[in-house]
Amino acid sequence: MAKKSIIHRDVKRRLTVAKFAEKRAAIDAVLDSSQSSEEEKYLARQALQKLPRNASPVRLRNRCALTGRPRGVYSKFGLARGKLREIAMRGEVPGIIKASW
Repeated sequence: MAKKSIIHRDVKRRLTVAKFAEKRAAIDAVLDSSQSSEEEKYLARQALQKLPRNASPVRLRNRCALTGRPRGVYSKFGLARGKLREIAMRGEVPGIIKASW
């Protein structure tokens, strides 16, 4: 299981990303617009740099909701492969059955 501090850091980052999502989207719209002048784009880049680093969604990492494991996570379920297997074997995930052929 991941350290509590790592899990807590990831939760804080997710909250920061959500908090600044609208502001970042507005700035990105100015940068992507072909009608924006060079000065507007320059000001938008400066505004983007003033946002916190953790407001960028690139800094997020998919983690297992139960264990905090960062690798082998199925994003559809939000669980690591081991925990997904355990839960599926108990029949707690609808539609998931063990493959047999």
